[in-house]
Amino acid sequence: MSLKNLYIGSLESNSGSLIVSLGIMELLKSRIDKVAFFRPVINDIGLPDNDSDFMLNYFNLKQNPMNCYGFGLKEIESLLSEGKESLIIETLIEKYYALECEYDFVLIQGMDQASFPKTLSHNFNHLIAKNLQAPYISVINAKNKTDDQLRHEIALEKLSLKNEHVEHLSIFINRLENNVFHYFQNEPQDQTIPSFFMHEIEELNSLSVGEVEKALESELLFGNAKELDRIIRRPKIAAMNVEHFLPRLEEGDLIIVPGDRLDIILSVLNANYSKDFPSIAGIVLTGGLIPPKPFMELIQGINFLSIPILATQLDTYRCALFIDGLSPSFNAKHVRKIALAMGEFKNAIDSKLLQERLQTLHSDTITPAMFEYSLYHRAHKVRKRIVLPESSDERILRAAEILLRRDVVDLVLLGVEEEIMHQANTLSLDLSKAIIIDPAVSPLMQPYIEELYEMRRAKGMSISTAIETMSHTTYFATMMVHKGDADGMVSGAIHTTQDTILPALQIIKTIPSISLVSSLFFMCLDTKVLVYADCAVNQDPDAEQLAQIAIASALSAASFGIEPRIAMLSYSTGTSGHGDDVEKVREATAIVKERRPDLLIEGPIQYDAAIDPDVAKIKLPGSPVAGQATIFIFPDLNTGNNTYKAVQRSSGAVAIGPVLQGLKKPVNDLSRGCEIADIVNTVLITAIQAQSETL
Repeated sequence: MSLKNLYIGSLESNSGSLIVSLGIMELLKSRIDKVAFFRPVINDIGLPDNDSDFMLNYFNLKQNPMNCYGFGLKEIESLLSEGKESLIIETLIEKYYALECEYDFVLIQGMDQASFPKTLSHNFNHLIAKNLQAPYISVINAKNKTDDQLRHEIALEKLSLKNEHVEHLSIFINRLENNVFHYFQNEPQDQTIPSFFMHEIEELNSLSVGEVEKALESELLFGNAKELDRIIRRPKIAAMNVEHFLPRLEEGDLIIVPGDRLDIILSVLNANYSKDFPSIAGIVLTGGLIPPKPFMELIQGINFLSIPILATQLDTYRCALFIDGLSPSFNAKHVRKIALAMGEFKNAIDSKLLQERLQTLHSDTITPAMFEYSLYHRAHKVRKRIVLPESSDERILRAAEILLRRDVVDLVLLGVEEEIMHQANTLSLDLSKAIIIDPAVSPLMQPYIEELYEMRRAKGMSISTAIETMSHTTYFATMMVHKGDADGMVSGAIHTTQDTILPALQIIKTIPSISLVSSLFFMCLDTKVLVYADCAVNQDPDAEQLAQIAIASALSAASFGIEPRIAMLSYSTGTSGHGDDVEKVREATAIVKERRPDLLIEGPIQYDAAIDPDVAKIKLPGSPVAGQATIFIFPDLNTGNNTYKAVQRSSGAVAIGPVLQGLKKPVNDLSRGCEIADIVNTVLITAIQAQSETL
């Protein structure tokens, strides 16, 4: 029997239940569309609940916020004082079943047991889970605890759930110090109730500049939303002269300084850009003092300015006290914190074991969110190394940090290490896990030059041309993939498509059964993901090439969990039409059937007959593809490119691509107008392609 719910609960506050809920929800959302989030008890029903808001916003759950909770804590205390515990349970069951009737799965997160009234003689979360027939995940706070203390707490939790007759799914021991973490890692584990161990993440306990801006109700003079995500290590008052203050700058400082100390402001800005000084989090100008217009224009003209500058009416001392008293939050806008937390979660769990224990529902529905979440999980299964030759682009560095924090791939950045790390430091990005290679001084350069020369000298390439060619980072990166020093390459943020594809054709080449490189887009619609090909590379493929595109697309779709059902598109369906364009599609369909009789394919077929079951019943009754096609092969680039853009813009579909296919090893092209999310998705897709022997 498939599970319908899951309960996550903890004994103490600040245990990290939200992080575990976030990780579990991501696992669920990669396989199930309709998942609800429910908190039986929240602090105050009159105030927003941070955890509910987080889950609703981050996962874009289509759920009424009023249905996310059962009771406020004061209501619970009042009802318990009147001896109405049974009424609490009955009401929670009623509210829960209202969600279960509407959703495929309900993830339940309990309030920590320490927040409940002391008069309770049992663990209230266990009691609720029992009555909701929900398997239980325990979250234990390991902060400042010894291994003996934790071992005792784990044993008590297991015994309590056993006595309450609650199915115990697993235990997360969170916020472990390194020495205790290593102790448990080396200790044999109970496989019947698996334990997962997570480090203390100091950054989650730190304020961001954005949190300070919101709390101070300050004015943002310079900076943008990305910069407000910077983490503050400590607030620091600048009250001394420049020559004495600069040596005291430390990584992550939030500089608090009166708005008329122009010398300090300008010196700090320059220090932040200097490679000899640490990167600060931001500047707060106090006393309601805004620098004069000429000075503001001077700052505005600094092209390397990347740190946020806030202005507040508070004086310096009161501002520092106020900031010191703030508590850090964790919400859906904290992209960098989330990436770090999810990286720790993924490293802690045995994904296969946990998913086997979840045994969640199977559904043919695939939403855009499900597909994008599944990319992380697929990439994480077999870790691959992807090379990014465009490390000078800020978008590439920001995407790299997200991927490294998620810990799903290894990344190689090409460029001068000092320059890359300086830019990262200026942007307050953590790229410490990246591998950085400077092609100009790399010991790989000479063997690569010789390899390229041997490969291309029959085509007339001289050794001097090979040296010049290999100086281009896209060629160096492509050779890394060819030689196995990287598993895939992603480029195109600042290079042309030709710059990306030509080296791949010359060095990596196509797989034996396919003689051309083509492209596809994953078109993520409301309830399914379709494959469109070729929409970016081949202008007017002939029948043979069209057949190769279809076969390559089927291989690609299958590697991403999409069952291949190929529609060879034309303006005619079946035998109803004639003409050169129709005959090309008909011939291509015949070639595919001959070479790959195992593939489901229909053609020629019109788009409406391929996607609409009602139309299919009329035009091609009994076809295993018509009305349920998953792969749409367009007869030419003009049709394919216009169609994917029309569908994307008119329906709100998410278009992921272009994804190149047909090469022996994966190389993918980015649009020069790509966003950070596009880069992240493309790197994940490249890593998944590298897991497959046939691309």
